[in-house]
Amino acid sequence: MTTQFTDLNLRPELVQAVAALGYSEPTPIQSALIPVMLTGADVIGQAQTGTGKTAAFALPILHNLEPHQRHVQALVLCPTRELALQVAEAVQEYGKFCEARVLAVYGGQPYAPQISRLNRGVDVVVGTPGRLLDLIERNTLNLSRVKTVVLDEADEMLSMGFIEDIQSILEETPSERQTALFSATLPTPIRRLAERYMRQPQSIRIQREPVTVAATEQSYYLVNQADKLAALTRLFESEPITSALIFVRTRAATGELANELSVRGFPAEALNGDLDQNARERILNRFRQNQSKVLVATDVAARGLDIDDISHVFNYDLPDEAEIYVHRIGRTGRAGKTGFAISLLTPREKRQLRVIEAFTKQPLKRATLPTVEDIKNQREAQLLERVTVWLGRARYQRERELVAKLVEAGHDPLEIAAAALKLARAEEKQRPIAALSEVHETRPHQAEGGFKRGGQRNYPLQPIRCCAKNTSHEHGMVRLTFSRGREHGIRPNDVVGTIAFHADIPGHVIGKIHIEDKRTLVDVPEKFLAQVLAKTGDYRIRQYPVSVEVA
Repeated sequence: MTTQFTDLNLRPELVQAVAALGYSEPTPIQSALIPVMLTGADVIGQAQTGTGKTAAFALPILHNLEPHQRHVQALVLCPTRELALQVAEAVQEYGKFCEARVLAVYGGQPYAPQISRLNRGVDVVVGTPGRLLDLIERNTLNLSRVKTVVLDEADEMLSMGFIEDIQSILEETPSERQTALFSATLPTPIRRLAERYMRQPQSIRIQREPVTVAATEQSYYLVNQADKLAALTRLFESEPITSALIFVRTRAATGELANELSVRGFPAEALNGDLDQNARERILNRFRQNQSKVLVATDVAARGLDIDDISHVFNYDLPDEAEIYVHRIGRTGRAGKTGFAISLLTPREKRQLRVIEAFTKQPLKRATLPTVEDIKNQREAQLLERVTVWLGRARYQRERELVAKLVEAGHDPLEIAAAALKLARAEEKQRPIAALSEVHETRPHQAEGGFKRGGQRNYPLQPIRCCAKNTSHEHGMVRLTFSRGREHGIRPNDVVGTIAFHADIPGHVIGKIHIEDKRTLVDVPEKFLAQVLAKTGDYRIRQYPVSVEVA
């Protein structure tokens, strides 16, 4: 018998909101979780992205809200600002007919508007651990009367080094609260967290869908990080792309890459968590109607994206988890068509590639990027094809008259045709073919980039280094000093997690890390230096504030 939302004993205003959004039947995790959460029991939910878990915890929270209260009644912790914004927006939509007051709090935004909202009264706070702790320490966020706490994507928060922050936040909430924990995997630290802070939780697991990528041709290109844009533009000229979805790691990277592609003659739009729902829908409608052909997105922003006719999925940045890779490339190769999934890999990401191949049980084909000569030949072939089409149509009477005038003026017909083709190729100057640098493949034991297996990021215990100097020997990298070291329990993943989160840069671009007794040396790309230094004062590792400066 099919379950309907009307069967779940939710408040009528919530059923109305769900119906207004076009839903009538709950997903499996919603059917399983909502009745349990309505009882006030603690729950641990395991489910894939895209299964509807946000509504699964949001609807019970909204159902149990008491109207016209001044205190925070529910708290949702998220690993990233993109997810916090998305969850807050969803809770607001579900609660629009019961006038729920929802606030997203995250770093990188001014404190004053968030504090002002809290002072006026908020029912549900959705936030990232760092900003939540800051607001608690400023005595502007009081969690003493919270009834429900949700830990969303707990394994991701673990990998970013937030476990101790989460514990500090939970200590500020009542011991009799309801706690819901969602995690794709349950590594040991997450299990310990559940044992310490949850009361006889009920476990609900929705089996992952079978790994199916048979309709997708998968390949990868090995390139240096600095050459990824050049490689992508070459592929855009050589691949039969009708529509493309490009995945990057960060919100900032979506706008940067979309802009870089557009100025090179490949119009693209960014899809990220900063967009409100109306802007998001406008972008997606243009994409669905083929008015735009390229979307650059983060995994969080692409959730719920259901478009059948995507010819190519590009992994500009390889995901940390094999399951996310499968979810990404599953957006192509639909409706009986063959899709293409193309990944741009740096040498240090080859270990991640092997994890993906083991998970999908399919090898990815290594391909060779087209040369400059290949691109030039491709452009000329396309030009000749367009001219041949027009010759077949014979719809150029006015142009023939213009040619006749030029012939009468004494010009050779072949010269006229050559000059006309030269004009037709003028736009190629807007698309210079960027050079590619030689790729030096890293031996397996030299790979320093972390990858995640089962939700935890793994790093070699001793990164390869020639010596711990105050300057980086790697081209394009700057060495920074962190004011904490081995005696404070600092680990490589702590350093990567706090830089990537607060400076909003990809974790994989961070270079060598050398942990000494009282300080830590870390290399970051020169282009991100100002971005990293600008967040000095925000960095925290294991409860310690950390100062950062150029070594």
